[in-house]
Amino acid sequence: MKKQTAFPTSHMFGLDICITSFNGAVHQLTNLAVRREGPPAIVVTPNVDHVVRLDADPGFRQLYVQADYIFADGMPLVWASRMTDLPLPERVTGSDLFVELARMAAAQKLPVFVIGGMPGQEAMLTAAFARRYPGLPVELYCPSMQFDPAGAEGREALRRVNAAKPGIVFVCLGMPKQERWAFAHRDEMQAGVVMCVGAAMEFALGFKSRAPLWMQKSGLEWCWRLASEPRRLWRRYIVQGSKFAGLLCREWRRQRTINDNQRTGSGH
Repeated sequence: MKKQTAFPTSHMFGLDICITSFNGAVHQLTNLAVRREGPPAIVVTPNVDHVVRLDADPGFRQLYVQADYIFADGMPLVWASRMTDLPLPERVTGSDLFVELARMAAAQKLPVFVIGGMPGQEAMLTAAFARRYPGLPVELYCPSMQFDPAGAEGREALRRVNAAKPGIVFVCLGMPKQERWAFAHRDEMQAGVVMCVGAAMEFALGFKSRAPLWMQKSGLEWCWRLASEPRRLWRRYIVQGSKFAGLLCREWRRQRTINDNQRTGSGH
């Protein structure tokens, strides 16, 4: 069952996106991670690619919207929110959350569990975490590329998480595997927060470089990533971006209808 979020939300593209600053998100998630009360809070950070894929898969969207905290990872979502009565103050990216929460966990000696990476990389990744976040209590599980969220490896991941009882679980398997795993096992999981954060670990450990800050703030980080990995990411940013434009027009019409109804008092 979805927990009650600590933030007001802006409803766009079928998602209730949290209206908060990055620091506000970190503060709330830190509190949940430290307390570790009841089933963990599931966190997702949608971007343009996610919005397009969710629109094409209504069944998965019904699962996705059950996340306890939905933060806008992409600047286009922040810009789109300005056509609503409840605009978002800034984006809250999975990559930035990973770094800040890992630093917090290292400072407080809060156990962290990471699911992701290539099979057999546990020792290498553990050493990388030790260099980047000294003192961080971290355990890793690197499943196969055929990882089935509800299968044997999914259950093994749950077993390892519950043995570690971490404050935070970073699930870096990519959409939709990471979300399907988190929702499938939430009620049995002993953790404070489950973060579905895709490739964030690679950035957090310095394996891949983030765009310069000015590009991040101006919404041009996608250009940096596309230039860095054109063969892998061209479809996400070019094809999915064009589909998002259509969804944006549809959302604009929906918001205009809501505003018209509110002015006339004939709807909600």
